[in-house]
Order: sequence, then C-alpha cells, then structure tokens
Amino acid sequence: MSVLDGMQWDVVANHLLHLAIAYVLALPIAWDREAHSRGVGLRTFPLVAIGCCAFLLIGREVLEGSESHARLLYGLMSGIGFIGGGAILKQDSEVSGTATAAAIWATGAIGAAVAWQHYEIALVLGLMTFVTFRFVTPLKAVAQERGGRNNAEHGARDGEDRDGH
Repeated sequence: MSVLDGMQWDVVANHLLHLAIAYVLALPIAWDREAHSRGVGLRTFPLVAIGCCAFLLIGREVLEGSESHARLLYGLMSGIGFIGGGAILKQDSEVSGTATAAAIWATGAIGAAVAWQHYEIALVLGLMTFVTFRFVTPLKAVAQERGGRNNAEHGARDGEDRDGH
C-alpha cells in the first residue's frame, strides 16, 4: 500500500487551489516592491501568503475547536510581525521599511483569509495594499515636499516640526 492510495484527491485539489489563490493575490504587491527595489519582493510576499495559508489549512485539518484555530492565527500574526520587523531600519532620526513591514503583515492576512475561504477579504486586502503602494506613494512624496517647504518657511531646524518640537 502506497501513501498515494490513502490520499483524498478532492482535499488535495482544494488545498492546492487555496495556495494558488494566496500566491496569485500576493504577486501584484510583490511585483510593486520588486520594481521599486524595496528589499523584499517577488519571493518574500508570495511565500508569506502561502505559508500563512498552509498553516491555517493544516490547522483546519488537524486541530479541533475555535480556540486552537485562534491560537494558531495569533501565533502567525506574531510571527509575521517578527518577519516584518526585520524590514524596518532605523538610521539616526530616519526610519524606513515600515510600509514594507505592514505589507508583509497584510500579505499574511491574505493567506489567512484564503485559508478560511474569505476570498472577498483576501481580494480587498491585496487590492488595497497594491493601490496604496502604487498610488499613495506619489502622494507621500508630494506631502513630504510640501512639509519640507513649510518647515523651511517657518524656520524649523532639521528634525523639528513647525512648532519647534
């Protein structure tokens, strides 16, 4: 008797479909990060999405009770936060990587939503994360430019806001 004889192929196909959906929904975010040379990208984001999805699919199969599922989800949220924390860099008074860290966390939530068959949540998360990077980033540059001009106009020194704090 081989391992394949006891395989429930409908369950296998269902799991593969979930993993593929999580992977595909993470790709636009990954592509945007990679295209803008933001450190993590085409490999990290899809892996986070399918990793979260896989852990929750496994949990659904082997764990019983909502408390066990909640603990698994909590552990994943904490673990992904740790991965995202590695993307944050602080140098002097500058901090970078917080948006990438937040996107890693959101990508994990995409995988979790897919595992629990909440495709609408996964789709909205993927779309909103992509739109934020694609269209809000240029707005951020405009805001920073205006903020720098306002600070110069009000005589604020480097690192201070307009009130001198």
